[in-house]
Amino acid sequence: MAGAAPAGGKPETRLERSKEDVDREFRMLIDGEWTAARGGRTFSCVDPFLEESWGRVPRADADDVDRAVRAARRAFDDDGWPKTPPACRAALLRKLGQLIEENLDALVLQQIRENGRLVSEMRPGTGAVATACYYYAGLAETFHGVSLPVSVPNITSYTLREPIGVVAAITPWNAPLVLLGWKLLPALAAGNTLVIKPSEVTPTSTLLLAELVTRAGFPKGVVNVVTGYGDPTGMALVNHPGVDKIAFTGSTVTGRKIAHAAAERNARTSLELGGKSPNIIFADADLDNAVNGAMAGSFSATGQACMAGSRVLIEGKVYDEVAARIAGQAKKMIPGDPLDPKTQLGPLASKMQLDKVLGYFEIAKRDRIEILTGGKRLERKGFFVEPTVFGRVDNACPVAREEIFGPVVSLLPFNGEDQAIAIANDTSYGLAAGVWTENVRRAHRMVQRLRAGTVWVNNYRLVSHAVPFGGYKQSGVGREMGPEALNEFTEVKSVWIDTGNKVNFPAG
Repeated sequence: MAGAAPAGGKPETRLERSKEDVDREFRMLIDGEWTAARGGRTFSCVDPFLEESWGRVPRADADDVDRAVRAARRAFDDDGWPKTPPACRAALLRKLGQLIEENLDALVLQQIRENGRLVSEMRPGTGAVATACYYYAGLAETFHGVSLPVSVPNITSYTLREPIGVVAAITPWNAPLVLLGWKLLPALAAGNTLVIKPSEVTPTSTLLLAELVTRAGFPKGVVNVVTGYGDPTGMALVNHPGVDKIAFTGSTVTGRKIAHAAAERNARTSLELGGKSPNIIFADADLDNAVNGAMAGSFSATGQACMAGSRVLIEGKVYDEVAARIAGQAKKMIPGDPLDPKTQLGPLASKMQLDKVLGYFEIAKRDRIEILTGGKRLERKGFFVEPTVFGRVDNACPVAREEIFGPVVSLLPFNGEDQAIAIANDTSYGLAAGVWTENVRRAHRMVQRLRAGTVWVNNYRLVSHAVPFGGYKQSGVGREMGPEALNEFTEVKSVWIDTGNKVNFPAG
C-alpha cells in the first residue's frame, strides 16, 4: 500500500497466535445483535501455516440472510441513516479509523491466522484501512452534485447524489479487510446500509472489524455481517430482492454469475475480478529495479493477488540475464511462519488453493514448459509450494492465460514495442500492467496502448485510497477507491426548477 506505515507510530511487536481462538464460538452481527445461525450450524477456520482447525463460525442460511437484509432495509428506509447529516457520518468514520489504529495488532493477527499472509504485508495494508476511513470521512462532507446551465430561460437545473440503498458486500480471502474497506467505507460515506458476506476462509477478521463498527457508534442495522459458504449464504444474499447493489471482489467466473443474477432485477453491481497482468521489461530499463519489481509483482502475498504481474515480458536482448536473475532470487526466498518479519514466502491460504496451484504444475509438465526453478510442493508443514518460474512461455499456454493465484511467474520474450503490446493485450483480462523503461516517450506510448485499468511505470503494486482501481474486459465492472468510489454507491437525480415559464397545452 502506498504510504502505509504502521498506524499510530507504535513500534512493531512480534505477534503471537491467540490460544483462546482455538475453541472460540464466533457470532454474526445482525441488526445490532451478535447471533448464531438459526439452524445452529457452524464451520471452522484452518490456519494454513499450522494446518490446524480453529474457531466455530456460524453457517448462515437463507433465513439468516433475510434477517440481515431486512435489518439493513429498515435502517435505510425507516431509521433515517441516509438522512444522517454528512458531518455525523464523517465523525463515525473517523472514530472507526481511530479504533482500527488502536486495535491494529489484533486485526493483523486475525487475518494471518486465517490466510497465512506475511505480517510484513498485512500490517501496513490493515493500517491503510484506517487512513481510508479518514479519507472517506472527508469525502462524505464534500461530496455533492453539480449545477447545470441549460438553454431554456427561467430554468434552474442541478443534480443530486443519493445513496443506492442496501449494499451486499461480498469479499475475498486474500486481503480481507483491505478489500472490505474498499466497499464498506465509500458505501457508508454515501449513506448506504450494508450486509457483508466475507469469504468462508477469512470470516473472523471481518467479524472483529464489525465489533469496531459497533463500538464506533454506527446505528444498528447499518452494518450487518453474515458468514457461510457461497451456497447457500452468498447465493441467498445475491438473489435477495431487498438488495439494491452488489459489490463483489473475487473470481471472474463467480463475478459473471453475480452479474447475471443482478440483471434479473436490475440491481446495481461493481465487480473487481481476476487478472493476468503483464509486467514488461525493456532492455533500457534499470534492470536491478525491474527485477525487484518483477519479484514484488509476482511473489508478494504468495502470488495471491488479483493485480499480480504474473506474466513477465522481457525484451529479447536482455532475456537471458533477467530470467536468470529472477529465477535466482526466487530460489533464495525464505519460507516460514508468516508472523516472522524475516519470512519472505508464506503458505497458500487454503488446501483448495494448494491443490489448484499443484494442478497447474502438472499442466506445465504436460505442456513441457521450461521450469527455471520450483514447480513442487515444499516438504514441510503448511500449504507451501516452491516459488516457481516458467521460462520462454508461449502466451497461448494455460499457465500464461489463466489466473493461477500462487507464487508462479511465466517469462515471455518479446522484441519491440509492437510485439510487447500484442502479447500484453492478448488476454481476456485487463486489470493492471507494469512498464519498465528509462525512455519517457516509450513510457507514455505504452501507457496509452495497454488495455488495463492501472498501469505502473518503473514500479508495481502501488495503490492508494485516493486513486481509482478496477479493470477492463473480464477483470471487472466499475471502480473502487478514489472519488469515483462514491459514484459507485450513489444514484444521480436530475432536478429542473422553473422560475417563471408558462406551460402551454395543447402546444401551439
